[in-house]
Amino acid sequence: MTSPKKLHMIGNAHIDPVWLWQWQEGFHEVKASFRSALDRINEYEEFTFVSSSAAFYEWVEQSDPVMFEEIRQRVADGRWEIVGGWWIQPDCNIPGGESFVRQGLYGQRYFRQKFGVTATVGYNVDSFGHAGSLPQILKKSGLDYYVFMRPSPHEKGLPGRLFWWESDDGSRVLTFRIPFEYCTWGKELDKHIRRCAAEIKAPFTELMCFYGVGNHGGGPTRENIESIRRLQNDPDLPELVFSTPNRFFESITTKNLPFPTVHEDLQHHASGTYAAHSGVKRWNRLAESLLMTAESWSAVAMRVTGQPYPTDFDRAWKGVLFNQFHDIMAGTSIEGAYEDARDLYGEAMSIGSRALNLAVQSLNWQINVPYVEGSTPITVFNPHAWETRSNVQLETGRRGHLLVDDQDRPVPVQYVQSHATAGGRFRISFLAELPALGYRTFHLRPGEPVDEPTVAATDTVLDNGRIRLEFDPQTGNIASLRDLHHNLEVFAGQAAIPTVIDDSSDTWSHNVFHFDKAIGQFMATSVERVEHGPVKSVIRVKSAYNSSRLVQDFTMYRDLDRIDVRVFVDWREQMKAFKFRFPLNQIFMRIVHEIPYGHIERFAGGEEEPTQRWIDVSGVERSTGTSYGLSLLNDGKYSFDVHIRDIGLTVLRSPIYAHHIPAQPDPEGHYSYMDQGIQRFTYSLLPHPGKWETAGTVRHAAEINQPPVAIIGTYHPDGTLPQSASFLCVEPANVLATVLKKAENNDDLILRCYETNREATRAVIHFPAWDRRIEADFGPCEIKTFRIPANGEAPVVETNLIEE
Repeated sequence: MTSPKKLHMIGNAHIDPVWLWQWQEGFHEVKASFRSALDRINEYEEFTFVSSSAAFYEWVEQSDPVMFEEIRQRVADGRWEIVGGWWIQPDCNIPGGESFVRQGLYGQRYFRQKFGVTATVGYNVDSFGHAGSLPQILKKSGLDYYVFMRPSPHEKGLPGRLFWWESDDGSRVLTFRIPFEYCTWGKELDKHIRRCAAEIKAPFTELMCFYGVGNHGGGPTRENIESIRRLQNDPDLPELVFSTPNRFFESITTKNLPFPTVHEDLQHHASGTYAAHSGVKRWNRLAESLLMTAESWSAVAMRVTGQPYPTDFDRAWKGVLFNQFHDIMAGTSIEGAYEDARDLYGEAMSIGSRALNLAVQSLNWQINVPYVEGSTPITVFNPHAWETRSNVQLETGRRGHLLVDDQDRPVPVQYVQSHATAGGRFRISFLAELPALGYRTFHLRPGEPVDEPTVAATDTVLDNGRIRLEFDPQTGNIASLRDLHHNLEVFAGQAAIPTVIDDSSDTWSHNVFHFDKAIGQFMATSVERVEHGPVKSVIRVKSAYNSSRLVQDFTMYRDLDRIDVRVFVDWREQMKAFKFRFPLNQIFMRIVHEIPYGHIERFAGGEEEPTQRWIDVSGVERSTGTSYGLSLLNDGKYSFDVHIRDIGLTVLRSPIYAHHIPAQPDPEGHYSYMDQGIQRFTYSLLPHPGKWETAGTVRHAAEINQPPVAIIGTYHPDGTLPQSASFLCVEPANVLATVLKKAENNDDLILRCYETNREATRAVIHFPAWDRRIEADFGPCEIKTFRIPANGEAPVVETNLIEE
């Protein structure tokens, strides 16, 4: 008699292309594992195999076209199932929202082109946590189901192995958590199968059981398959069937089962990976931001000047996506892997930089700029679809000149330290008011610049009349941040405290969820005003801890109430972590973290949390009862905690490379430690009344990550473009345009926007130069993608994330 219970046996070879080895070894393991899988298919007529990651198939296509054709045939036969639909199995916390879109865009389109299919099962079995916004991205990329393993039950309680995973827009994917492990040894599977069988609980009478040698590849062995055949005759076991995730989900969804719903992210596993290896995380942010900026201006230049759209953006993105593989992006690979990642990010950023330069130079050459004796034109390009006021700095060969905009209005300009320690080079700084996804031309002319400082500044105080920042000269910490208009203190005590943490955990920080064992802090060696002029004033705080050095440049602007802090760290410690701490003066707090293309509210229990470009703590200021908050922005960090009302920004960790417990380092051994030496990044303080939704937090975070592009030009009296223009404007502020690019299959444009505030909104999208206007209704946190035809008479249509 057939058992009413069924185990779907999923033959797979989990392949880490990079981990305790570099990609060249991973390349070989992909080919060897695929060859082994094909051999098992040939030997066992009932055996099926599943594999993800378009990057692996492209490797095989490029290096062994005969084997690639064999795989194509087995996919067509139904014996080899493509899952995942993404370019690689990435870290599912650190990449930005658009990177997850591109995983599906390039992965699904590759599978469609090469195999005539797209995946329907999302598949990230080894990633160290999963952002709560992913269901919408999965669903809109053609993926109706999701398979994962981490976090395990001891790290994250869930209502069952099977559940609807739902994001804030209402999208949901039927999700399965793998029991125990996604790979096995190559011998008999009796114990593993019996463990999995014990997980079957009515009314859910079917379950998946994954098997096959993995991590370094391998896949199912003959002994694996023979043991399944033998156990199929065991009356005490469920029915064992060679199967695939597609077949499992197709079967389970016909049974009208009461699947529970989970509406949150899936955390935490390996909390130390949110901060491990600052370099790869910073390179990732830089590459993502540069490519999106370059795509936007390349799309504009294609339409406006006829500049050919670059053909190598896909190569750049695929490099970025490969580096987002979970063991690279998480910082858990060997040291040599990060030299490879650096090079691959460098290739991507070189492609982006060339494309951006071609686009803005093409536009700049067409701007009508009449000749004016002694004048130097400067054109500044805003990559955002809203008007911005941004600090611009660039090198010039002129000094003592005034700056005017395209309407001949004086613009305050300030000379700051040049990047060149040589004669004849100067650096200017000014606040540029820029049109939405547009440019403005400024002119540096002979004359007397306005140089009256407008921020009151001493060695320890900055005051622009609206906010006042004061430092303790002994510690170098912020002593006070006061909102003068609302007459309140933002912090509950000293803030921006550079705290050193004992961190003896392994690279992943297995079973560690809090980094709170403070053992000291950097102390000031000097606090002094280093810049003071009509645009901004800067106080530099230099600090030291043992042999490590820290330099922070706190910048206050005349016309911005955001404090930008440029950080230089020279770190010389091992098995320690470094955090900045910001204790807030609030009660009734609400803690909100940015996640990929969304945000999430989290508990203030001091647990390390993955976070994107901003975190906000808003509530009620204690003494006045005023609704007030602070947004903490950054351009390259991903690890934060909030303990009650105290924000911790994790700057770095310094474990041994690729150290995995239970292995213990030899006390006499020689090891390489992470994050040794110099790194730079920026964080910003945005104090605000009310909530982050009305404070411009999302826009400010975008602006510091995608700054304006400024180039020095020349005269073009025959130019056809005005000295100021806008090409795209999106309103209201809670609908953010993130991508403008050429379509994958023709010269249409693709525009992507998402709603940021969890609020149903009607948006107006305007392309002034092409007289195009779109009105669209966005649900809370909804991502929408529009196709703008090259034919101006054709209607704009909404499409999915893979442009199908």
